[in-house]
Amino acid sequence: MAKAQAPLMRSAAPQARAARVSQWLRRAANPNSSERQTLTLIGKSALVASVSWYIAHDLIGAQSPAFAPFSAVLIVQITAYQSLLQALRHVGAVSVGVSLQGAFGAFLGPNLLSFVLVALIAAFIGRWRRLGPQGSQVTTAAFFAFSTYAAAAGQSQGLRELGQIVLLVLIGCGVGVVVNVLVLPPMRYRSAEDGIHVLGQSLGDLAEDVCAALRRGELDKESTERWRYRAAQLGPMTAQAQTSVQTARESVHYHPWRVLGRWRGRPSFTGYQEVTDALERITYQMTSMTRSFDQWHDGEDRDGRGYRWFLVRYGDFLSCFAAVAEVFGRLDEDRLGEQCRELGAAVEELEEARGRLAEAAESGSPLPVSDPSEPYGILLAEAVRLLDEVEHAGDVLEQAVDRAGHQAAGRPGEGAR
Repeated sequence: MAKAQAPLMRSAAPQARAARVSQWLRRAANPNSSERQTLTLIGKSALVASVSWYIAHDLIGAQSPAFAPFSAVLIVQITAYQSLLQALRHVGAVSVGVSLQGAFGAFLGPNLLSFVLVALIAAFIGRWRRLGPQGSQVTTAAFFAFSTYAAAAGQSQGLRELGQIVLLVLIGCGVGVVVNVLVLPPMRYRSAEDGIHVLGQSLGDLAEDVCAALRRGELDKESTERWRYRAAQLGPMTAQAQTSVQTARESVHYHPWRVLGRWRGRPSFTGYQEVTDALERITYQMTSMTRSFDQWHDGEDRDGRGYRWFLVRYGDFLSCFAAVAEVFGRLDEDRLGEQCRELGAAVEELEEARGRLAEAAESGSPLPVSDPSEPYGILLAEAVRLLDEVEHAGDVLEQAVDRAGHQAAGRPGEGAR
């Protein structure tokens, strides 16, 4: 029997992979999804690297053109404000590292003693707090500069090539900043609103995938492991959303659209921090829930067939949660009043789904909720906690909207800016 099922399992594996690829592509079609953000960063990284390489290799004919695309890719993955700040730090760190090699190379030559001294001083300077995450580039640049200087035919040629390294870094940082600021500003960090979009969309996508599998009664180990992995990725997304909130005000001051007069003024809604904190708590519950599903396989009822109705009811509950997350996934400060009402209706449906789940658990065939080897009791508790966090998030958004409305009423002339 097992031998007969083996070919079927092998043939089903490619179909499952194809389905997952198709789901990923559908999510990538949504501009607010994390998959779209990943594709955007990949495309922009390739663009800045290509432009920097063309300038360094084809136009300048540099001996080490890779410095330009290397610097450009480092810059493109941060906010508009941080892009300028980190570009300055990167150029400063590289300039210090190269200058150390130029100074010691001119006096001592490219020998072991000069390398040791350069390494010690570069490592010491790299610890300077003002350089931030770019501090390590001091030693990196110093080592590359030492290699370049040692391979030069003479001292004058070595110094020219060291100057060329700094020029290439300036080119790479310049290209990275220009592309990052003017061409498709990073959606993941562009505003606090976009950070919430990514997080809400990711929560909804995960809930929809789990819901579809539960309704089909499919609870295989590969699926639950995939859910658990995707839930673990919500942590970095939450951190990115928090970062976007913290840097939103700084970014708007340095955005070129503001300089060109196309900025529409400070947003009237300032409750992004509270909403992000509430969503962060929801991600903790989703992570815990997917962990419980993954640990299902440690019990006796490993595929859930003994209580198929429970899986279907739980899938209905997660479907209602996906509708709640979808509202956060398209939060718009110009439609917050309407979206608060929409969110309230979605939360009410989630409460009803939770009630139906609890009623079925009490009136149907008895669930082994007290059996620690089975996840039924834990999953019921997870549903209650998830509902509590969703209700809290809805209250937080409503309160923030009311507060923003009062503030806007106190500044009647601000909206015309």
